[in-house]
Amino acid sequence: MIVVNTETVPGCRIVELKGMVQGNTVRAKHAGRDIAAGLKNLIGGELKGYTELLTESRREAVSRMMAQAEALGANAILNVRFSTSAVTAGASEIMAYGTAAVVEAEA
Repeated sequence: MIVVNTETVPGCRIVELKGMVQGNTVRAKHAGRDIAAGLKNLIGGELKGYTELLTESRREAVSRMMAQAEALGANAILNVRFSTSAVTAGASEIMAYGTAAVVEAEA
């Protein structure tokens, strides 16, 4: 599966557009991460627990988006974007979305 954040794939032509696909996940903060983040806020620096949480969330959202595209018979997802939003206090949603397409190499 080709996944790009551009409208085209270099060296390929779009044969068919299958439509928009998306994948999302809602994740809650871990109490241990909250305590560590609170301490880190006092001294500064990267909140590695949250970085890992967001990385896992993006990976899961992309995986779900790709599964939806494959179910439509696509071999590429174009113009991929990410969105995040707070769902409740302590939980947020990560969404990946794009346009599923069938592409083939240019002759």
